[in-house]
Amino acid sequence: MSNAILVAGSANLDFVVRAAHVPAPGETVLGREFATFPGGKGANQAVACARAGGATTRMLLALGEDPYAAPLEASLRGAGVELHVVRTRETATGTAFICLADDAENAITVAPGANALLRAEHLPPLAGVSHLLLQLETPIDTVTAYAVAARAAGVTVVLNAAPARELPTALLDALDVLIVNEGELATITTGLRGRIAEALTHLAVPCVIVTLGARGACARARGEFHLRAAYRVRPVDTTGAGDTFCGAFTAASCQGSDLPDALAFASAAGALATTRLGAQTGVPARDEVEKFRRAQTAIADDDALRQLAAYCGLENRSV
Repeated sequence: MSNAILVAGSANLDFVVRAAHVPAPGETVLGREFATFPGGKGANQAVACARAGGATTRMLLALGEDPYAAPLEASLRGAGVELHVVRTRETATGTAFICLADDAENAITVAPGANALLRAEHLPPLAGVSHLLLQLETPIDTVTAYAVAARAAGVTVVLNAAPARELPTALLDALDVLIVNEGELATITTGLRGRIAEALTHLAVPCVIVTLGARGACARARGEFHLRAAYRVRPVDTTGAGDTFCGAFTAASCQGSDLPDALAFASAAGALATTRLGAQTGVPARDEVEKFRRAQTAIADDDALRQLAAYCGLENRSV
């Protein structure tokens, strides 16, 4: 197996209830429909690499010996992901509790469970792996150990720094690509002031991408900035859209796309994911992403790009 992506990270069973709005602190909201979906940032991104990106994908994950594990394994295998499972009796499979509002926004609480038991020694051999994709729903020391080992083996290391937290220097130094949203960028660059472009210049990672929801995405690589205005869709569920972006971007990069094309592909995949329910069930297939992109090529939205540039602090720079 050559040119494969290894995703190392979390897998959770998502318990999702729909409601008119996300509860405020102390508020009780009467919900409506309830369902469970396979989720977890690591598993979501693995499905996106394999299904949306069409890339050969492996995943290292930890699961409990309980009924919650079965739908997670089935979803990953169904997407074509090869599994390296650390099985534990010590704790239950990870879970997440999600309130999905009618405006497609959500509030999420995660119980890590077995995800917290992943250790450095669980990393499988990296032969044939070109990209390692990581997140922060597993222990930070473990994530750092995986990144350092992959960098030493010549593997491209991609980190989606979510959930937000400060990152140790050893982890930042091992990264090739860092993907964050606006809140995560603020956490990583704590104490810095200024707009997005300025914050990106303070990060020494070779390529940094910040996703900006309905605005689009901004990237800095080798001293140059790249902007990608968001594709216009009518969102139903934003859960997992960022994970779809990360997986699709990594897959496109693994398959040789340059940064602007990988950004466009990932943005299209993430946009489509918001039009469907569920973090993994909402991940589109690669042919759907390509068809969507072709349909959008005739739609020029220079105004959206100008607004994105202004928001990022790039009004007077070539992007």
